[in-house]
Amino acid sequence: MSTDNAIRELVEKVTNAPGYTKAVGTKVESAEPGFVEMSLAKNDNLLQMNGFFHGGVVAGLADHAGGGAVTTAMPPGRFAVTVNLQVSYLAPAKGEKLIARARAIQVGSTIGVAHVDVASRSDGTETPCAVAIVTLRGVDFPAK
Repeated sequence: MSTDNAIRELVEKVTNAPGYTKAVGTKVESAEPGFVEMSLAKNDNLLQMNGFFHGGVVAGLADHAGGGAVTTAMPPGRFAVTVNLQVSYLAPAKGEKLIARARAIQVGSTIGVAHVDVASRSDGTETPCAVAIVTLRGVDFPAK
């Protein structure tokens, strides 16, 4: 298996494990060492009463994408868990889909940091709706 396939498989494994990211429908669009792109389709259960994606959902996607980016840059057998998440909202997320693009900007032996851009896509046009900085700690994958 190529490195890129192994990276994609790792991110898919974490994203599709039982829990929040699977329940809300997070999709892995691409993954490579230090970078992931994820999406989330509009669903009434993810919206505020005004029809926009809820801020917590935007933050959740940014958090998971940042974790994916840092995890892909860590040694095998390790994954990243969030220590701090800082989100700045730029515009209402009122599209049909959210897209999060995360890049690891620093990965050390225990701590990693990712920058995440989140956009709302509507009719093929993307509008930036949030930026995030995610700080994460590397931990061992649980034993099977």
